[in-house]
Amino acid sequence: MRRMMAAFVALMLLALPAAHAVQPDEIMSDSVKESRARDLSRELRCMVCQNQSIDDSDAPLARDLRLLVRERIAAGDSNSQVLDFLVARYGEFVLLKPRFERQNMLLWLLAPLLLLGGGLALWLQIRRRSRNGADLPAPPLTPDEEARLAALMADEAKS
Repeated sequence: MRRMMAAFVALMLLALPAAHAVQPDEIMSDSVKESRARDLSRELRCMVCQNQSIDDSDAPLARDLRLLVRERIAAGDSNSQVLDFLVARYGEFVLLKPRFERQNMLLWLLAPLLLLGGGLALWLQIRRRSRNGADLPAPPLTPDEEARLAALMADEAKS
């Protein structure tokens, strides 16, 4: 009985992240429009929680944004018009996935540029080492060094 209760609690805890914060009074009567509103809500950042969509957030501001999205959809706006309206009102930060535009170019290109720069630096370092002779084989041993090595190996073999 105890194991079954523990399994039930674990299952409920796993299901918690899947729960959405949309309240029943927010849901639109038209299921197609509601689906559009939910899709848009997943793309918008909660300005209070910051790394959570307004679809998942319980914050009052997130609720206001969800209602605003539904109002704009009910008024006949397309998805891009709703997003443009919210970006104009709250700035680009309201989008969970920023658009690829001139002002966001550094955000999108910084990681690939750093990767390319690191690869170039590594290639230049390897090339510089090979020019300096660091990759050349060691010179052969002198007769004295060979005799000493043979003596050390003979001593090691006796031990």
